[in-house]
Amino acid sequence: MVTRDRQRRVTITDVARHAQVSTTAVSKVLRNAGGVSEAMRAKVRAAIDDLGYRPHNAARAMRGRTFTIGVLLPHIRNPFFADIIDGLTDEISASGYQAIMVQSGGRDPAAERRASDALVDRQVDGVFWVAPACARAQLEQLADDTPLVVLGRHDRSSRYDCVLDDDEVGAELAVEHLIGLGHRRVAHITDSLRSRSTALLQTIRAATYERVMTEHGLAEHIAVASTSYTEEGGYEGTRELLSRDPRPTAIFAGSDQAAFGALAAVHEAGLTVPGDISVAGYDNARVTGLAHIALTSVDQDGALMGRTAGRLLLERIGGRTAAVRFSVTPTLVTRRSTAPPDPRLEGRTPDW
Repeated sequence: MVTRDRQRRVTITDVARHAQVSTTAVSKVLRNAGGVSEAMRAKVRAAIDDLGYRPHNAARAMRGRTFTIGVLLPHIRNPFFADIIDGLTDEISASGYQAIMVQSGGRDPAAERRASDALVDRQVDGVFWVAPACARAQLEQLADDTPLVVLGRHDRSSRYDCVLDDDEVGAELAVEHLIGLGHRRVAHITDSLRSRSTALLQTIRAATYERVMTEHGLAEHIAVASTSYTEEGGYEGTRELLSRDPRPTAIFAGSDQAAFGALAAVHEAGLTVPGDISVAGYDNARVTGLAHIALTSVDQDGALMGRTAGRLLLERIGGRTAAVRFSVTPTLVTRRSTAPPDPRLEGRTPDW
């Protein structure tokens, strides 16, 4: 019987020969190292594409590098996370890195631990952790062995890098916008995890909401529904807020996902947005701009955060040890979900 020999795997030597450069130059391009001109980098990349070269991860691991980055997400349902991952992969792809994504459980410390351990067991070269809920000590323990970049936390550490949004500025933009439109009964949907740590973004957003309301003399109208930053949490939180008497005329949801749930609950109650209730979210995920949603939202540029996290992680893998803290300044994007309240809903005499 005639058997067919398995096709020989393309090696780094083949790439070097095809590009007419040294194997050292090819290695530097694969590692995104310095000392290589843009012209040579382009030649090597062209040779890699021509030959279909794929680095052998097992061999890489034996040399101390797997060219994989572990990404820990609380869950995969949040559309804002897609913006972050797009930015991350755009940044790391030129270096030959691939992202391995794992759900961390988000609200379950034991699940977070299992997820991070699973990535370490797979010998990833670095970890990008989005919105961890665990204690800082656990993050530092991970960072002692594996380069780590954390997104969304406000605590400081010398052992890992942080990419974050100025959540106080963002929450203030949203609440000031609603009050500026004339709303007095502005409610807020937060995540129940906020009580665990002042470093968590939900804690900062909720505290800022209460501060701004108080500064405007509206402390008596502070109304917080503590659920979760999910569609289910936004839905349940809004149902609870609508049952209050008087009900709010505006809702600031701490995330777009919660805002989506709020929109569903308002619609189910037979009310309109923004005619009866204005709704604002946080994240400005791409879907918020769709015509049938048109959600006012705080933009924290998820793609920029992802790209920055990718760059910082590659630097960490490359040997940088000094901690970096990168903060994004948010902006408010206003759409059709917010408008001035009906004067009758606010207990005032109409101007007309």
